[in-house]
Amino acid sequence: MEFKRAAEKDIDAIISIIKQAQAYFKTHGINQWQNNYPNVDIIANDIRRKNSYALFKDNILVSTAAISFDGEKSYEHIYKGRWISNSRYAVIHRVAVESSLKGKGLASILIKNLEKYCVRNFVHSIKIDTHKDNISMQKLLKKNKFQYCGIIYLPNGDERMAFEKII
Repeated sequence: MEFKRAAEKDIDAIISIIKQAQAYFKTHGINQWQNNYPNVDIIANDIRRKNSYALFKDNILVSTAAISFDGEKSYEHIYKGRWISNSRYAVIHRVAVESSLKGKGLASILIKNLEKYCVRNFVHSIKIDTHKDNISMQKLLKKNKFQYCGIIYLPNGDERMAFEKII
């Protein structure tokens, strides 16, 4: 496995994996990543801002995520709980794995690499959110020692479960 920053040439592979995730969510009645989100423009912007990372197996992109150290407006207010820390943090978004490789631990490998990236950048807190019906992401976060912190609301008003991990 190779972990590296995604490049413009990786957009099609990332979008393919994102579309697989969108179809999975739709099939399972999870109202996350629907209505053309995330789309090519968002992924291209992640890449332009150098926030897009991926795992490659035999030079094939198999898992993707975006990470940012710019904060998250939606995280300024948390309800029915509280964040573990108030220190500088990274935010992980848009975690997805090639559907034919789900259940093989790739998302955990991706998370571990993102954690190492944070430490190299002197950031020791990672925050992430997910839909209440996205049980597989909740299991992934628990497996990787993220702690449930409360509820946040996206700019469109959608509710998300918020998690944090101190590394």
